[in-house]
This record gives sequence, structure tokens and C-alpha cells, in this order.
Amino acid sequence: MTTIYAHRGASKQAPENTMPAFDLAYHYGADGVETDVQLTKDNVPVLIHDENVRRTTNGVGFVQDYTYNELKKLDAGSWFHPSFKGTPIPTLDELLTWNQEKKMKLNIELKNNLIDYKNLEQIVCDKIIAYDMIDKIVISTFNDKCLHRLHQLPYDISYAFLTSKKRKDLIRFAKQQGAKGLHLRYRLLNKRLLENTNRESLYVAVYTVNQPISLARVFKINCQAVFTDVPNIAIRIRQKIQD
Repeated sequence: MTTIYAHRGASKQAPENTMPAFDLAYHYGADGVETDVQLTKDNVPVLIHDENVRRTTNGVGFVQDYTYNELKKLDAGSWFHPSFKGTPIPTLDELLTWNQEKKMKLNIELKNNLIDYKNLEQIVCDKIIAYDMIDKIVISTFNDKCLHRLHQLPYDISYAFLTSKKRKDLIRFAKQQGAKGLHLRYRLLNKRLLENTNRESLYVAVYTVNQPISLARVFKINCQAVFTDVPNIAIRIRQKIQD
């Protein structure tokens, strides 16, 4: 059965990458949540997509220029709807603590494509181990160098290569870097790719799929995982096709 990840939580109904969005995804019955991790000035891993806080908070400037104590004072909810006023940017610790009982699958994207945060891989992996979450988590990244660094770490934590680009050596490259999966833009998905990845023991996840007709196609061809902003809709479609 195709795994349904709520992209940045249930981000059509609550502010992305916040605890309310994750709570809603759990309430809907999503299999997992996807989130983005960056580092503060004092090396606290926090959950936010953009390198700059301007779009999703009432602040300005870059995440890396804030200490965590400064960052947690920002309002990450009002931009979405007044009812979410005062919602803070969560830490990775908060998510991992929350998931101790929920036991959802977590996809942690390392947001180091534009800003290559020093030791991000090590810091995130250490958190995963500390919370005993290895079996629930996959790490993903667009960054080739990050993939290589993950490959060098002495941990048995699954990670995937994230890409929006078509490349002939995609499967070979992922295998060489020790990746367990490919996280691809939806337009790259086709049956031949799935056959080739299955043959090489790689799984495929596609992002970010919100339209019912596209979700239905993902389920019909048995793609292993999908990221969606509308997990409630995805679950209903999956039930009709795969149950």
C-alpha cells in the first residue's frame, strides 16, 4: 500500500511545519508527516521550509541568524489564519517527542541546498538516535554533498535522494551514495522507472501531489509513497483504489 505523507503537515488546513499541522495530519489518519529542518545560530534544529523567516512568520531575516530563543518568539501562524496567531516554529525535539506516542512515519528533509549548514547531518542523526526513532524516519536531501556525508556517518538511518531533475544515472547515483529511495517530482513518475527501481531495491516517493486524478494514478501504479498537502483527500482515494 502506498504510504501517505502529509507534506509539511496538513498544510492546506493549518500553517505548514507547525504542531497544529502535524496534529491535523495525525487526526486525518496520514501514515506520516514530512517536514524541513534548518539550524539556528546556536545549532538548534528547527522545522521551517524557507531559509528566510519572512514568508511564514512576522519576522525578517535568515533562520541561521537567529538564536533559538529569538526564533521561538516569532508568530508562525497568523500569516495562515488569525486563529493560529502565536503558533511558534517548532524544534525537531518537539516533533520527536510528540511522535513518541503517535508513532507516525517521519520524513525529515535537510534544507541545506542553498545554505549548507555545518554538521546538520550529524546533529539530526544524533537526535533521531537519542529519541529511538530510527525505524520511523527517513532523511531526504537535494544536496549531493549532504548525501555523501550521510553515507559516511556510522548510523543505520535510511535516507533518500530528493530531485526534480531527470538524469540518466539517477538510480546508479542513489545506489552509490547508499540511498534507500528516490524522492521525485511527480512529473518524473512512470511505470518503467518503478520497475527499474524495484529491481534495484530502491523505493520511490513522489511530491507534491494534490490533484485527485494525479493521486489516483500514484495509487494505481503502486508507487511506494506520496507527499501531499491534502492527506484527508489522498486517504479517501487510496481506500477506493488499494483497499
